[in-house]
Amino acid sequence: MKFTAFERSLQGTGASRRLRGAGKTPGIVYGAGAAPQNIELDHNALYHAMRKEAFHSSVLDMELNGKVEKVLLRDYQAHPYKALVLHVDFQRVDATTRIHKKVPVHFVGEADAPAVKLDKCIINHVTTELEIECLAEQLPEFLTCDLSKAVKGQSFGVDDLGLAAHIKVLTHGRKAPTLATVVEPVEEVIAAPVAAAEPAKGKKGKK
Repeated sequence: MKFTAFERSLQGTGASRRLRGAGKTPGIVYGAGAAPQNIELDHNALYHAMRKEAFHSSVLDMELNGKVEKVLLRDYQAHPYKALVLHVDFQRVDATTRIHKKVPVHFVGEADAPAVKLDKCIINHVTTELEIECLAEQLPEFLTCDLSKAVKGQSFGVDDLGLAAHIKVLTHGRKAPTLATVVEPVEEVIAAPVAAAEPAKGKKGKK
């Protein structure tokens, strides 16, 4: 994806407030051995770009002063309740940059799985994103978990992704996460209706 940024000369809270009032979003770009540079972006274009998954999980082309650089979205600040992006941080990357990045997991083939078609099971998506380590130029936009052959009682883990050798999933010392589990359907037990008890016959009193 490609976006356009512009140099930002003014800094400070007041300058940023005026910038947002003019429909711009302040930001910064850093990394790849270059000095950090203050930038600004058109807010509406940025807001709509950030609604796309790829903007968060892939290498982007940033045009700045007529030059295109490879960058990653590293952080952003959003207004707590308004549809407003307050600030964005980008990192410059090149062919030698090794990065850690969270990428989404896409689940495919669920409707064709024997567990779903034949056994009426439900497949729970347990983990929907993973943190990986790789070279920036090898960063995948997403990881794919194929559920088309899922059977009753099966669970899916990182090994089922078939990742390329250059991609490493980071677990930070914890057990590798479960991605999906196949849950058998719960049989509904219908209770038999209880017959209403006959009212007790009262004793006749003596005259």
